[in-house]
Formats: sequence, structure tokens, C-alpha cells
Amino acid sequence: MLSLQSISSLIFAYLFLTLSAQAQEPENILFENVRVFDGQSKSLSGPVNVWIEGNKVKSISAAQIPSGEGVTKIQGNGKTLMPGLIDVHVHMTFGALSMREMMSPMLSEGVIMEKVGGGAERMLMRGFTSVRDAGGPIFPLKIGIDQGKLNGPRVWPSGATISQTAGHGDFRTPEEKSRRFFGEPSRAERFNATFIADGRDEVLTAVRENLRFGASQIKLMAGGGTSSAYDPVDVTQYTFDEMRAAVEAAEDWGTYVMVHAYTPRAIRRAIDAGVKCIEHGQLLDKKTLRYAARKKVWLSTQMLVENTPNMDPQRIEKRAPVLEGQARVWPMAKKLKLKLAWGTDFLFEPELNDRQNEFILKLQTWFTNAEILKMVTHDNAELLQLSGLRSPYPGKLGVVEEGALADLILVDGDPLADLSLIANPAEKFVVIMKDGKVYKNTMN
Repeated sequence: MLSLQSISSLIFAYLFLTLSAQAQEPENILFENVRVFDGQSKSLSGPVNVWIEGNKVKSISAAQIPSGEGVTKIQGNGKTLMPGLIDVHVHMTFGALSMREMMSPMLSEGVIMEKVGGGAERMLMRGFTSVRDAGGPIFPLKIGIDQGKLNGPRVWPSGATISQTAGHGDFRTPEEKSRRFFGEPSRAERFNATFIADGRDEVLTAVRENLRFGASQIKLMAGGGTSSAYDPVDVTQYTFDEMRAAVEAAEDWGTYVMVHAYTPRAIRRAIDAGVKCIEHGQLLDKKTLRYAARKKVWLSTQMLVENTPNMDPQRIEKRAPVLEGQARVWPMAKKLKLKLAWGTDFLFEPELNDRQNEFILKLQTWFTNAEILKMVTHDNAELLQLSGLRSPYPGKLGVVEEGALADLILVDGDPLADLSLIANPAEKFVVIMKDGKVYKNTMN
């Protein structure tokens, strides 16, 4: 089994390989004649010029912006400049590897180097400049991206998921016995995919261990799931005291707990314990949604992928009520004015990643194009900043305004009028910039 140290060394070995999309260093860049979607407005600006100095937006003006030597000019020709896309529920490792690869005793350096590192780069090239990793081995990958040795989005890491025994994060195979009784950590725990923690003391230790490694928020399993073998979707996981322990430990570090949960009972308990963000929630009723709105709790949910031939039959059966419920939750949550965020949550089917942008379009059943673009930029950025001082990237994201971080996409067309442009990043995203660095430019 590969240890965290082994995974670290493998990823860092990959970092020094030649990558296809090398970023320029931050410099002074002038976008001329662009129309801006600022992350919040229902319409584009008139023609403006946008000056990028270092890693921030310095000025936005309809007048000409003087520029001297050494300035890179990008002629926008009326194209749309908008904030980079944000996905607040990804699994950078689990989304890049299939279940067969994850469980194989032949899991190799080559698989990790190719799949995890390459997946991060391709995500950035789809226009996702920031993501929140919702659980799994992530810290070495994040370090490599932040140090510029690998191309990828900004990452808000949760670290290993925290789960009770027989919870959604208990990934043990039938022959693996309890660590508490037999003293041997499970394969998934050694892989830093999860902590199986029971009781207040173990939960506190698990939370603090993730914070020690740099977690920006904590992921706790509060209810049953569809991709795990031993916990029915309807079960409630973690006692109030255990969950409250996680919240207290996170709050002491100035951050918050997000929970995996579907049912009203599990989610009500989580909210009462002080949890700030619910992941999924597709089985929620109006009463509990109203309670979440009153408590100003975020609902970070998805339009989950349809069943695929690669899914286990048991998983397909468990997913049925969840898939049915998501069509009810989105419109109810919108009507009740919940704080809404969007993510994809692709797991163990790497081929789904190419559809990441396409899944944004699935929101059109209930939201206008302007509402959708606001959600996947400005609103998702607001959720990221719930990490407070544990946020790994100081500065304002999800907007195009003076002083904001320069995470930008230049789109060939008007995505407010035609949202399908967002689903074609290879052709329609002509410039991709993160932190003032240009990773793609087909204009010049």
C-alpha cells in the first residue's frame, strides 16, 4: 500500500515532467475592448479595457489605459471577460482514478503520475480556476500546484474524510477488521482517504490531524451514501456530541465543517451541532430547508450524474431516491432563498471529468443563465471564503472588479445569452488566466 510519503514523492516526481500547458509568469497584461461579466450582474458591461498588474485586477475603464513597454496586450474584440469557474465539490484523487485502479494491489507510480497530475491540469484548462476538494489524499497535489510545478486550479483541501465505523467513509473490504479492536489501520486510512473515528476524542484527533496538514475546512460524514457498501442512504451518522466535537475543533481554528448527508434527520442534527455547509441534501423536505435558510447554512448540492454501466448494481439501487429527489430540492431551495452552491462530485469514473462544464447547463431547468453564472463564480467564491484565515489564498475571487484576484476567462461570445458556450471550453475559452498567469491564449 502506498503511504502519504510515497504518494508525495510520486506526485512531486511528476511535477518536474514537461507539461503541455505552461503558464507565463505574472506580468502586466491589458485586455482591450472586452465586455465584462463581473460575477453578479444580469448583463454584460459595455466595451472596456481591463488592466492586470501582477496577480490582481488593477483597473477597469471605458477610456484608454496607458501602457508602456513590456505590457502584454490582448485584443478582446468584444469578447466576454468573466471570472474563472469554481467547483466546490470535487475529489481530485478519487475523480481521477477508477475504483478498480484504487483497489488494485498494482496501483503504481505511473497511474498516479498520469491520472492525478494530468487531471488537475485538464481541470484548469476547462476554465476551473478554483475548486474545493471534498475529501481524499490532496495535500501533496495542492503543494505542487501552489509551487508552480504542476498546472491546476487553486485547491481548498479538506483532507481525509472523517467517518464513523460503518459510515459513508468506512471503505474497508470485508476482510479488514476494526483498527480499534485489532490495531491495524485499513487500506483507505493508510492511503489518507479517510479517518474512521468513533467517539468525541477520536473525532477531535481526526479533525486536528487534517488541520495540521493544512485543511481549509473539514469534511464529516453525517449520513448514509450511495457509493459505500455498508451504510443505507436513510441512516443518520455521528451522534450530536461527536459532530459537535468536530465543529468545536474546526471553529477553534477559525473554519467550518461541511457534512455529507441526504435526509432531514441527519441534516437537522448537523445544523443543530453548528455545521455551516450541507453537501448533497437531495432528500430534504421543505421544513428542514426552511430551517437551514433561517440558520444561514449553505446547501452545496449537485445535479448528480445519471446511472452509468460502470456502476455497481447496489449503488444504482441506492441512488434511485437521491436522483428522484434532486429535481425537488433545487426549486424548493431557490424559492426559500437558501445560500446555494454548486459542484459536480464525480467519483471513480475519470471519463466523467470531461463533462464537468456540461453539468453547469443542467441547472437551466430552474435558474436563468445569469443566476447560474453567478452561482458558479461569485456565490461559490463566497462559500470558499467561509474558511476565514484558513483559506489558502487571501484575496477576492469570483468577480471581475478592481482589486480582485486575476482569475479570468475570455469567452468567445456572450455566455449570458448562450450558456452552452461554457460547455465548450476547448473552443470558446480563448484565454484562461489564474493568479495573473496566462495558461491559455489562442488570441495572439
